[in-house]
Amino acid sequence: MPDPIIDRKAEINRVAWKACDTFRGVMDSSVYKDYVLTMLFLKYLSDVRRQRVEELRAQFPKDEVMVQRRLARERFIMPEDATFDSLYAQRDADDIGELINHALDSIEDENKAKLDGVFRKIDFNSEVNLGETRDRNRRLKHLLEDFAPLDLRPRTLGNADIIGDCYEYLIGQFASDAGKKGGEFYTPAEVATLLAKLLAPKPGNKICDPACGSGSLLVKVAHEVPRKDKTQPTNVAVFGMENNNQTYALARMNMFLHSLDAARIEWCDSINSPKLVEDSRLMKFDIVVANPPFSLDKWGAEKAAADPYGRFHRGIPPKSRGDYAFITHMIEAAAAGSGRVGVIVPHGVLFRGAAEGKIRQTLIEENLLEAVIGLPVNLFYGTGIPAAILLFNKGKKEARHGTDILFIDASRDFAQDAKQNKLRPQDIEKIVETFRKFEDVPKYAKRVTFEEVKENDFNLNIPRYVDTFEPEAPVDLKKVQKEINRLEDELVGVRKEIGRYLKELGL
Repeated sequence: MPDPIIDRKAEINRVAWKACDTFRGVMDSSVYKDYVLTMLFLKYLSDVRRQRVEELRAQFPKDEVMVQRRLARERFIMPEDATFDSLYAQRDADDIGELINHALDSIEDENKAKLDGVFRKIDFNSEVNLGETRDRNRRLKHLLEDFAPLDLRPRTLGNADIIGDCYEYLIGQFASDAGKKGGEFYTPAEVATLLAKLLAPKPGNKICDPACGSGSLLVKVAHEVPRKDKTQPTNVAVFGMENNNQTYALARMNMFLHSLDAARIEWCDSINSPKLVEDSRLMKFDIVVANPPFSLDKWGAEKAAADPYGRFHRGIPPKSRGDYAFITHMIEAAAAGSGRVGVIVPHGVLFRGAAEGKIRQTLIEENLLEAVIGLPVNLFYGTGIPAAILLFNKGKKEARHGTDILFIDASRDFAQDAKQNKLRPQDIEKIVETFRKFEDVPKYAKRVTFEEVKENDFNLNIPRYVDTFEPEAPVDLKKVQKEINRLEDELVGVRKEIGRYLKELGL
């Protein structure tokens, strides 16, 4: 029997993805994603308002004043002339781009506490992006017409997080299309799910991603806390920082579409000018998670020695590779005695020497590193290199792991896809279960003592600890010789046959 939720998701995803055809060939997907996702967000807000208007007018059929008074206290305030339906009715207007911009400005003005700055960098009247007036108007009309059939009223969506899932689906598709740029704003859903399950957030946790991109990883971790109703907010506090202004706007919208209205997402450089600060100190979190840019060049090493938050007391990472700048920021932002950190890194972080080697050694000597998990190649957008997950725990002693570190080699467990590899549910479950048990698994995981890591000069290269060598099957020499003899006899017969044909041809 068909699943109505799956069918509804498929319908919304199909319509939203079809809307992208309006822009394909005109601009890069890294640009047109902002127009499509913003229109989806506007349609959702408008349909939520439409449902509430219907409900309130049924409740107060003769009291329009009461209806408007109640609407002014809703989750979002939507001016009548800023709704999707209002814009759709004007889709043939010569200034439709300006009308959409005005509508977005009005929505921001009415919801400053929640939406201030979200639409700041999106211009629906841009000649550079959307073309000259006639072409621009045609494209915007098509965009409005594509979204018009969608009914995104909450009662048509049920309790499933369909609209949030659609937004995630679109971001994933855009990231796939964008190649290397895609990795700057999106963590593949399967990897985000893995990190969320490894970190296992609890109700009441404060969660932070200092390189949050479009916020998909934050959403996955926040929603790992069980909820009875997926349309209701989960009981965690969510925080993020993002350096790219347009991606920051996507993250803000993503939070609202996943019922994380109270999320605090800041537009800033988390290494050079973090905004998640209290009393001139970094805010502290129960869980800090990130997929930061791999080996970022010019990350701010020249100012690190005078860092006002004291993050680089273990050493200053090289100016051409900012991996340990993000790692040390995350560790310093984790709550003392209990905070946990999950970070995705390139493999060079595990074994590079010089300043990075010293930082790595200090982190291990402080007994902060809990696990090293090697992932398959080609999981991430824009790079085929293998990556690893590092798990740090400021309460590691209390976790009964002593000073041991668990190494997991999960590099061989994945499904091949057309563009990139993917972790399957069974691959994720295997990693999570192995981490929870914190025990050796032949050819897969090894619990390693501090002394052994020290003997290896604090090199964390996974093959040093997890032996994945598979001995070749023994060769049956008698069987091989018998096959050779058979082939030689066959060859003699073939040569005789060829000789006969040549003789007939007079050669």
